[in-house]
Amino acid sequence: MISVNNRDFLLTPISDYIISAEKVANVQLGNNAEHALLVLTKTGYSSIPVLDSKDRLQGLLSMGMIMDSILGIAHIEYERLFDLKVDAIMNTDIPTIRTTDRFQRGLDLLINHPFLCVVDEDGVFAGIFTRRVVLKQFKKYIYSDQ
Repeated sequence: MISVNNRDFLLTPISDYIISAEKVANVQLGNNAEHALLVLTKTGYSSIPVLDSKDRLQGLLSMGMIMDSILGIAHIEYERLFDLKVDAIMNTDIPTIRTTDRFQRGLDLLINHPFLCVVDEDGVFAGIFTRRVVLKQFKKYIYSDQ
């Protein structure tokens, strides 16, 4: 059985482990669904942050949300993509963490999410905290004891 004797890393600031906003694809409020669909397709991300003009996090948008919004009764209504805005279909009920939160808080929230959006004290998008980062940290910690 693996034993975690030293829990200091759980108390480290989340800011040490985030992928910075500059490296994360996003869309802006007011962008249309066609643009968002292109961004999602090109990046291969499952979902992307939606930001306002001051880079504050407003929600998340996924390929599934876009597809659900253009499904008609008889066919997929692709023609709606241009007029449909991301703010009409994004999810605003999302868990977030702050740059000042500890690794443990992020770990607790990641159980149910592949990544978390990280914001500063003003709500400005700072980046994402991913399960991949957590797994890499645990791997490093576990193997360093051998």
